[in-house]
Amino acid sequence: MFADADGELRGTVTADSLQRVLDHYDAGDWRADRAWITGDLIQDDSSEAYQRFHDFLLPLNMRMHCIPGNHDIRGLMRPVCSRPPFSYCAKEQVNDWLMIGLDSCISDDAGGELSPAELERVDAAIGETSAKHVMVCLHHPPIPMGSKWLDTVGLRNGEEFLTQLQKLQKVRLVVFGHVHQAYDAEHNGMQIIGTPSTCSQFKPGSDDFAVDVRPPAYRRITLNPDGSFEAELVWVEDTE
Repeated sequence: MFADADGELRGTVTADSLQRVLDHYDAGDWRADRAWITGDLIQDDSSEAYQRFHDFLLPLNMRMHCIPGNHDIRGLMRPVCSRPPFSYCAKEQVNDWLMIGLDSCISDDAGGELSPAELERVDAAIGETSAKHVMVCLHHPPIPMGSKWLDTVGLRNGEEFLTQLQKLQKVRLVVFGHVHQAYDAEHNGMQIIGTPSTCSQFKPGSDDFAVDVRPPAYRRITLNPDGSFEAELVWVEDTE
């Protein structure tokens, strides 16, 4: 988002693109209990852009868990995204599922790394919960994407992070943003999922930075009591 309603990112007016996604969700018959927003909420480093984000999402009338991305400014994001119904890097237990959001960002760096404090926080949260199943959300991908340029700005301690999660034995699902493309694969008993952006996409598998022609997208995730889940990727195609 930009403070300017007509702000463009790589030729896409991001407010219009996000509105298409929200309209698509609203027109369907699938209803969520909460939303996870996995970072890069704004582009222009302004508090006004965060307020526009807030005003766009508020009509969803649900819990909205936000985590920062490398384009976010924590000091501007946290005040807006800490006020209910929004939350910032929060954890929430619903029945037998614990959901937790982590901060994987490094200041002034497009790449990511989970700090010792964040690794300790997720370890403590999962160790203390009575939930049998866990979903972890962060911005940076903890696995290589097979794209030379994109893999230079992934999660630098991704292997350590996934090894830690595997040892905790409760994590079923790891969800990330950042890559502007789809990803869905099993890794040592955990499903790792990336969701395309609500604005422009990156071309998968490219050695150099390249923009894809795919439309905006979002995911519908259903967490089942037995630890299984469904994660449907929804491309918001232009119907005009």
